[in-house]
Amino acid sequence: MKKKNPKTINDYLDGKYGESGSKSRTEFKQKAQAFMIAELVKGARKKAKLTQEELAQKVQLKRPHISRIERAEIDVRISTLQKIAQGLGGNLSIRFDL
Repeated sequence: MKKKNPKTINDYLDGKYGESGSKSRTEFKQKAQAFMIAELVKGARKKAKLTQEELAQKVQLKRPHISRIERAEIDVRISTLQKIAQGLGGNLSIRFDL
């Protein structure tokens, strides 16, 4: 049920994507996380002043693959994120919130 004037972000998300735990809300959350990863990769690449082609060569991937990652079009493997992080001079860290 969509609320006319949601008071919190969760009220808004409940109305637009369903309640927390629903299939549509879970799908939205996964897409949002993919977008955040895409923005992190793109931002780090630009900060390093590398083109997609230069990053791809550095981490032994093809430029279209980097492009799809940066547009959140694919699920990225952890091993690929690790290669990208190392190629940009950083490290990948993963945190579980239970």
